[in-house]
Amino acid sequence: MEVVRISKLQFSYGGQFSVRADSLAVQGGEVLTLLGPNGSGKTTLLKCINALLKPDYGSIEVCGRNIREYSRNELSRAIGYVPQSHTPSFPFSVLDVVLMGRVSYLSIFQQPSKNDYRKAEEALSTVGILPMRDRTYTNISGGERQLVLIARAIAQEPRLLLLDEPTAHLDFRNQVTTLETVRRLSRERGIGVVMSLHDPNHALMYSDKIALMRGGEILHRGAPGDVISVGTIEEVYGIPVEMFDHCGRKFILPRL
Repeated sequence: MEVVRISKLQFSYGGQFSVRADSLAVQGGEVLTLLGPNGSGKTTLLKCINALLKPDYGSIEVCGRNIREYSRNELSRAIGYVPQSHTPSFPFSVLDVVLMGRVSYLSIFQQPSKNDYRKAEEALSTVGILPMRDRTYTNISGGERQLVLIARAIAQEPRLLLLDEPTAHLDFRNQVTTLETVRRLSRERGIGVVMSLHDPNHALMYSDKIALMRGGEILHRGAPGDVISVGTIEEVYGIPVEMFDHCGRKFILPRL
């Protein structure tokens, strides 16, 4: 089932910078990566999909319905969003942070139910960090925080998961753990995923589709092996690169 479709979208910041996406679609169980340098429009496009920014033109449909028709609560149930960075203002427990993903299922002043706690614990278990449930969120590592935020999004029971640079500031191990978790959740739960990344090799390894962006435009889109090449990466990033094939897998590196 198609979980998101973008058609003829355009958003501009007061005419100084604009982001355009003529046609993008993601199915359930599919991972689409927005790949490109800083300032290429990846975060802006994610915010448009999540209705945090209102496009000037075009349409965005989630599960066959225009996002303008959703209430904020309905959209929070349909879309899980993992921001680029998160600085907590209070030392909540890990479980409490994940429970925040259940807010859209609660009425004003309603306390989380046993079912909400169960959903939060299931989300923590799904990303492999249930033993951390009582730890203080502000006292855990960056990689662990990233998994907590993914668990919070999963607790929303979304059809679409949006992640803005989920590997930023993480070490090598936690980058791999995070991306493998995202891909597994997409496959197992049939969740459509749109995430932004900087590393072409990560995009090659963990994506079903790639949209290669520069200057607010999608220059190339399609299967990873079709989109990522020496020519396209040099075009977008402006540096000379080389591509290698090892055991049937492609890798791209700067040319020394």
